[in-house]
Amino acid sequence: MGGLAGTGSIGAVVVIIGASSGIGRATAHAFARRGARLVLAARSEVSLTEVVAECRRHGAQAIAVPTDVTDEAAVADLAAAAVARFGRIDVWVGTASAFSYGTLERTPSDVFRQVVETTFFGQVNGARAVLPHFRRQGGGVLVMVGSVYSKITTPYVSPYVAGKHALLGFAEALGQEVRRDGIRVCCVLPATIDTPIYQHAANFTLRRVHPLPPVASPHRVARAIVRIALRPRRQVVVGQIQRVFIPLHAAAPGLYHRGVTAVMNVLALRGGGIAASSGTVFEPQPDTNRVTGGWRQRRWIILPVALVPAAVAVRRLRGSPTHEKRWGHDVASTR
Repeated sequence: MGGLAGTGSIGAVVVIIGASSGIGRATAHAFARRGARLVLAARSEVSLTEVVAECRRHGAQAIAVPTDVTDEAAVADLAAAAVARFGRIDVWVGTASAFSYGTLERTPSDVFRQVVETTFFGQVNGARAVLPHFRRQGGGVLVMVGSVYSKITTPYVSPYVAGKHALLGFAEALGQEVRRDGIRVCCVLPATIDTPIYQHAANFTLRRVHPLPPVASPHRVARAIVRIALRPRRQVVVGQIQRVFIPLHAAAPGLYHRGVTAVMNVLALRGGGIAASSGTVFEPQPDTNRVTGGWRQRRWIILPVALVPAAVAVRRLRGSPTHEKRWGHDVASTR
């Protein structure tokens, strides 16, 4: 199956995990507008009921199946429920993630493990659940939402980075295994997106957290997910400005590491006096579930500031003969 290009997504059966908020909720709306039949999953039944009503207002058929993505049996039941209701699954979209701020020493081990369980093993559970159905029907599209953090790093978010790095490797290996069976595995890698994930994040820094600018709309990611389902590709990055950090991370790691630490200290962590919290890592907060987190309203203030630490790092690099030589060697080696 080469995606849904033959018929568009009209009538396609699409399962979306993480549909209660953020990218998942925006993706549900995007597929609903194209006439897909939707099976929406997340932990919060209250939020899912709201999203089902929103999708039905777009004229789509939609059902809610409350599911904890870290529960392998529950995810298998989700796939079975989709087939029982609509007869097949054409597209499976995994958007569920958990986020945590804090150094390794300050982050409790149970929080670290749960972030990885949700962000990575939740996708593994989804793949295990849907692949038998894809094989029986002769194909399907599995879309996993990773992150630019699948390819780069920053301090203070190591559980999330670990999960997203693991996800990209898993998706590529799985895609190689199943491609000949008509099953396509795709990864969408968003940059910073305006969702409530930052309000939902566990926080052990004792400081207020903010997304790194620039902040893109979740609707951009939703459109990318629909496009990749229609015409499958192995990988696509959403967020043209932040994607430049991917080659920088590979070509000039010394510069990258110094600059990104400064950026995180200046922009991501601002203001103190915040109590440690596990956020929504273990339990959902339905009253905070929505498509956006309201972060884009402040982008004109913080984007110019974001350039300052990077400029300082570049200036220091240029002032060091040793680093200039290393920079030139690193860049030359990538050509």
